[in-house]
Amino acid sequence: MADWVIFAAASAGIVAFSWPSLSRPRSHGFFRFFAFEAILGLLVLNVRHWTDDPLSPLQIVSWALLAASLGLAIHGFIILPRAGRSEGWFEDTTTLVQRGAYRFIRHPLYASLLFLGWGAFLKHPALLPTILVSTATLFLVATGKADEVECLEKFGERYAVYMKTTKMFIPYIF
Repeated sequence: MADWVIFAAASAGIVAFSWPSLSRPRSHGFFRFFAFEAILGLLVLNVRHWTDDPLSPLQIVSWALLAASLGLAIHGFIILPRAGRSEGWFEDTTTLVQRGAYRFIRHPLYASLLFLGWGAFLKHPALLPTILVSTATLFLVATGKADEVECLEKFGERYAVYMKTTKMFIPYIF
């Protein structure tokens, strides 16, 4: 029962954070809301398994993904507002960011969420977590694509060229 209370409370926070985007169904924030919810579900479902058999290969991969998630999130939250010269909200950049992780991938913060979701999933793979991680992945791809439409409108040809030289989430792969 406590798991559902935690989920409901955290979900209310996600709704509050995402509220402005929920009225714009084509915005990146709209899709990101559903990715957040799916990842929250994964975390709540699998948190009790985080220390099960900590040295198994699956757990080691899980911890590596979680560490990559944390590293990318910290890096993204530091570099995006600084290099992007944010006005207001940290992601409202006025300059196209192409340094740090942004030299290789267009969406380090969404990649960090992708790694968080898959890291949480690998703590205890089962049917419902499989559905949730698949949902989160699909919505993160949709988030990235919607964000790219917004960036093309904002930065024009520079962003189109940037898209040709970088991947969405994983350098040289995807």
